[in-house]
Amino acid sequence: MKQPLIQFDTVCKRFDTLQVLRGVSLSILQGEVTTIIGKSGGGKSVLLKHMIGLMIPDAGEIFFYGRPLSKMKKSETDKLGEKFSYVFQDAALFDSMTIYENIAFPLRQGTSLPKSVIEKRVEDKMQLFELQGAHDKYPSQISGGMKRRVALARALVTDPEVVLLDEPTTGLDPIRRNAVYSMIVDFQKKFGFTAVMISHEIPDIFYFSQRIAMLDEGRIRFEGTPEEILHFPDPAVQQFIQGLERPRDALTGMATPVQAEKKVQEKLVHLQRHQIIFSVVMFTIENLAQINEKMGHVAGQTTLKNFAAQIKQRLDITDSCSRYSLDKILVVLHNAAIDEARNFSTRLAKELRADDLLKGDDVKAPTIRISAGYAQAEEDSLIKEVLAEAESKDNLYFEFELK
Repeated sequence: MKQPLIQFDTVCKRFDTLQVLRGVSLSILQGEVTTIIGKSGGGKSVLLKHMIGLMIPDAGEIFFYGRPLSKMKKSETDKLGEKFSYVFQDAALFDSMTIYENIAFPLRQGTSLPKSVIEKRVEDKMQLFELQGAHDKYPSQISGGMKRRVALARALVTDPEVVLLDEPTTGLDPIRRNAVYSMIVDFQKKFGFTAVMISHEIPDIFYFSQRIAMLDEGRIRFEGTPEEILHFPDPAVQQFIQGLERPRDALTGMATPVQAEKKVQEKLVHLQRHQIIFSVVMFTIENLAQINEKMGHVAGQTTLKNFAAQIKQRLDITDSCSRYSLDKILVVLHNAAIDEARNFSTRLAKELRADDLLKGDDVKAPTIRISAGYAQAEEDSLIKEVLAEAESKDNLYFEFELK
C-alpha cells in the first residue's frame, strides 16, 4: 500500500449543536485520485476544508506526510498551504478579471516569480486546457464547461502537490462532465499530483477514481477501490450507490458495470441450467489518451459515445452491452460461440469508419485504434474469469485502425 499523504485520525467537528464529523479516520494515498461520496449536507465539503487548513478539528488529528498538523509551526503550515490548490463547486472565477487574469491570479498573489515566468506558465496551462483565444474574455462570456477548464487551469498553474475538487462537474451535460473527469485523470497522470474530489456522479466516478471513500453519519463507512465498493456487503453502502446510480450510463446510454456483471451472471445460470451458450467481447479504445491530447477531451468522450452507438446498432435484441470502464465496452452475445464473437468483431472492423466516431481536420485527427478481446463461457466459469479472459492482452483478437 502506498504511503498516505493525508491521514485523518478520529477527527471530530461540531457547529453549535450540529455534530458534522464524528470521528473520521481516512487515508488519502499519494499520487492517486480519491473521490469522497455521501449524502448531501453530510460533511463532505467540511472534510475537504480540513485538508487544506480552512477548518481546524475540535478533536482528533490530521497528519501530512506523517506529521501531525497540530504540532506544526505557522511557518510550516503556511509552506504546506502552498502545496494545495482548491477547485470550488461553482468554479469561483473572478467576474471582473479576464480568463488570463483569473489563471494568473495565484501566481501574482502568492509568488514572487518574474512576469515572464508567470506569462509562460499561464500560456502553457491555457494551451493544455484548450483555452487558446479566450485570454481577453470574461467569465460571463464563456460556457459552464469552459469555466470548469479555467478553474482547473488556475488550480494547476502553481504546480501543486494536492488538488481538492468540490463537485467539479455540477450542471454539465454527460459529454462535458466525462470530459472534465477525463481531464482530471489525464493531468493527474501527467503531473503526478494527488487529487481529492467530492462527487455524487455514480457510476461516472467509478471509471475515473482509483479510490472511493463514503462519508455517512459523520464517519467513513467505506474506503477502498471502485471494484471493492461495488461488492461491499454493507447494505447501507449498496443502498446509497443504487439510489444514485442511473439506470444507464449517461454518456453511452449503455448498462453500467454493475448491471454488466449481473447480466453475465444471468447468462451463466442459463448456461448451467439450459445449456444456452454465450460469448463476450471486450472492446477497448487503445489510444483514447492520444485523442484527448490532440483534439481535446470533449472529442475523446464523443469518440467513446459514438463508438457505443455503432455497437448498439449491430446487436440483436437478445444481446447486451455496457460501458465497462474508462475506455472499454463489454458486449454479451446470446447463444453465440467463440467464432461468432470473432465474426461480430470482424464485421465491425470492416464496416466502421473513423468519421463514424470523430470528425476532425486531417492535421489534428489521430488514427483511432480499437482492440477486441473475447471469451466463451463454460458451465463452471466464474464471472471474473470470463471478463478477465476477454480483457487479457494475451487473448487479444485484433486491433483495427480507423483512419
